[in-house]
Amino acid sequence: MPTTRATTEDRSAVRTLLRLWPYVRPVRARLFTAAFVAVVASCTGLVIPLVLKWLVDGPVADRDPGGVWLGALYLLLLGIAEAVLFGIRRWLVARPLSHIEARMRADLYHRLQRLPVAFHDRWSSGQLLSRGTTDLMLVRLFLAFPLTFLLVNGVTILVGVVIMLFQDWALGLVILGPAVPVMWICVVFERRYAEVARRAQDQVGDLTTLVEESVLGIRVVKGFGRHRSQARAFGALAGRLRDTELRKARLMATIWGLIVALPEVAIGAALVLGALRVADGDLSAGTLVAFLSTALALRWPVDSIGFMLAMSQEAATATERYFEVMDEEPEDPGTAAVRGTGSAPVPAKDAPPGPAPATRRPAGTGGGLRFENVVFRHPDAPPGTPPLLTRVDLHVRPGESMALVGATGSGKTTLTALVPRLYETTSGRILLNGTDITEMSREELRTRVAVAFEEPTLFSASVGENVLMGAPAGTGEPALGRALAIAQADFAHALPEGTGTRVGEQGLSLSGGQRQRLALARAVVGRPEFLVLDDPLSALDVHTEAAVEAALRRVLADTTALIVAHRPSTVLLADRVALLSGGRIAAVGTHQELLRRNAEYAHLMSGEQEHSR
Repeated sequence: MPTTRATTEDRSAVRTLLRLWPYVRPVRARLFTAAFVAVVASCTGLVIPLVLKWLVDGPVADRDPGGVWLGALYLLLLGIAEAVLFGIRRWLVARPLSHIEARMRADLYHRLQRLPVAFHDRWSSGQLLSRGTTDLMLVRLFLAFPLTFLLVNGVTILVGVVIMLFQDWALGLVILGPAVPVMWICVVFERRYAEVARRAQDQVGDLTTLVEESVLGIRVVKGFGRHRSQARAFGALAGRLRDTELRKARLMATIWGLIVALPEVAIGAALVLGALRVADGDLSAGTLVAFLSTALALRWPVDSIGFMLAMSQEAATATERYFEVMDEEPEDPGTAAVRGTGSAPVPAKDAPPGPAPATRRPAGTGGGLRFENVVFRHPDAPPGTPPLLTRVDLHVRPGESMALVGATGSGKTTLTALVPRLYETTSGRILLNGTDITEMSREELRTRVAVAFEEPTLFSASVGENVLMGAPAGTGEPALGRALAIAQADFAHALPEGTGTRVGEQGLSLSGGQRQRLALARAVVGRPEFLVLDDPLSALDVHTEAAVEAALRRVLADTTALIVAHRPSTVLLADRVALLSGGRIAAVGTHQELLRRNAEYAHLMSGEQEHSR
């Protein structure tokens, strides 16, 4: 989980909620209309006490049955009007609020797709999932209820107080007595509740992460009998969340109790004082009834302040969490900015000595794939940490296959991830056929470079859809069949629905070798100009590996390829081999040349160490 959580002291709930305005603006007419209708409905309810005053001081005092029936009719019509107006308000806001939530969720999803890999390395999926579900639900509830009724109730209280003061200013001042204590309580409550609300929503994200990991890793949990330890971890997180929610409940109970009790005391005092004045003849019974009816009509607007402030704080926290993701700098779809800016590269002053990152050299003269003085340090690495890659110089000639070999943790996977710009270089440059990859749009770059990772990722879609993700839109069955044949993934045709069979979440219904072959098919289906393979055959058995290698040789004959390799059989696919050691390219040559003249390479290929990263 990133450490960018804001504290309640460095933000304002109102300022945070104002960031929702771009989403509210397109539907503001309906929301303003709904708010106006709600104000009218609420003020309609305040007319009822005035009718009661007329009824008591008029028809009731005069013993006029006809007047009593007329007054009852007025009260009925006012009640119906109030109910209809509130129904219209609800109808007005239903569609716009659904539109706002859907748009915010779509924007969040699109931003997640555009954020760099470095961002996803830092954030847990559960935290992101909670922002797209629970947090947006809280925002929608705020727009549906507190946003409108904080205004409506404020206007209602103001109009009601004016009516009570006009009826009798002395009783009105009694009712206004608790106003200052209530406002002070609200200020204190808002600050404390904001802190607890943020903690609760972060804990929901942590709990979501644990559940998701337990479900995706259910085979590991069951295989190692770790269900009890996972249950304990879940119980601990759930217990912390429960404690936080209970603290929220205690805060709510405290403020609600005080906000309800103080006005009730004031109403009781007004009742006693008013009754005494009626007995003395200083006040009419109708005026007292109307005054008390108005005061009782204001109970709900006053009582609701507590939980509406709580909902507003939760919405402010949800909005803050939402924009924590939206404020992250996305990948530039066009050409890159000067290195050392943005989310992935580090400042040039932190880079090791070498060419200034912002200086552009003339375009390279050689074709193929070329690394020139490439330096890479993880963007979130502590200052002073040595770079993972230091001045890497390597040239893969057009149509050549280059195997990349190195010890565990030497940076082989990181180097290959720099080619499609999954990470940005700290300094130096990478060229495709003489063109700096930062001068291409990412869309263009990733149509020219195909990647197959060692850990194959499949989506909850059909086999065909998973493979064709690596091809341009409109690619048909012939290309799919060719790619499956190259990857020796003909097993797909024997599945219950052939290539239309859904593989399930993460492709866990398939074996590791089957998933890896489908990932390889996805890499070659688009006939890419450049191919980057990260140990693509590690999960295959000896016979399948030999068949895949034979088919791959035909593909590699027409492709410029960089292949991370751990086994001699994979190395033999390549024309030449590059040894990555100490963050640099230590040696380049054929497999046999390096075996003869480089002891480190011979040791790596001898099987004396584990061939895995």
